[in-house]
Amino acid sequence: MDDLYVTKMQADKGEFLRQKLNKSGKIRINNPEYNRPVKVFLGIVIVLSILSLVSLDINWVTLASRLGNLVGVFADLAKFNFSNIGTVFIAFAESVAVTILATLYSLIMGLVMGAFMAKNITPSNKLAVALSALHSFVRAVPTPVWVLLFLACLGFGPAPGIVGLSLHATAFFARAFTQAFEEVSTDTIEALRATGATRIQIFFSAILPASLTALIAWGAMRFEINFSESSILGMVGGGGIGYSIAASMTGYNLGRAGVSILMVFLFAYSLELIFTAMKRRMKI
Repeated sequence: MDDLYVTKMQADKGEFLRQKLNKSGKIRINNPEYNRPVKVFLGIVIVLSILSLVSLDINWVTLASRLGNLVGVFADLAKFNFSNIGTVFIAFAESVAVTILATLYSLIMGLVMGAFMAKNITPSNKLAVALSALHSFVRAVPTPVWVLLFLACLGFGPAPGIVGLSLHATAFFARAFTQAFEEVSTDTIEALRATGATRIQIFFSAILPASLTALIAWGAMRFEINFSESSILGMVGGGGIGYSIAASMTGYNLGRAGVSILMVFLFAYSLELIFTAMKRRMKI
């Protein structure tokens, strides 16, 4: 019986190898049927790229002749002007504060929305679909547009920046947290339901602890994005370091703009180093 089993296994193995070999006797690595959609996708991308370039009607000769001006602009930015550095620090601190508050508010709202949108714990599938559609719309509209809308209601300053950034980040977190919650094993949820646990108990005792690593990773990534966007929001009236950069550029004070840009870069790079170290420690 054992000999028959071994013989059958060898025959199956031989048939498997014959299917993998091509006419030249080499092992076939790529499957043409799998590669066809990729080729179609790349073809569509190439066609759309060509059509976009044609429709934009860019004068490449003029563009190439002006590329040399970039060297002069970057050279002027590198001539750091530290006059009124206190004002720049205040604007920078305002951007950091906007980032922290917007991330905190959106994290809380994202957790709530994710709990209602996750199919394995939502109290209503219709509600989950409606919330998903709403947050898809919010994500589709860029953050500066939301800030401009709130500027009309709240006026200039950090308040519209915080509200607009929080709104867009909440939609981001809602989608990301929904995916993290749905990855929790259904067996665990059903076991807790069998013991009589409520939805809130299931969420805090099983869903949230199991998704904690993913939530921290998403939160760290979004914090970096929020800081970058908070710098841009100042240019449209949201306050912060972006306003300092825009005002310096408009006044042709490129040295002061260079200082502001340097501060943004150093802070963003420091965030990347900190979050990378945190991820390594979480994996240990």
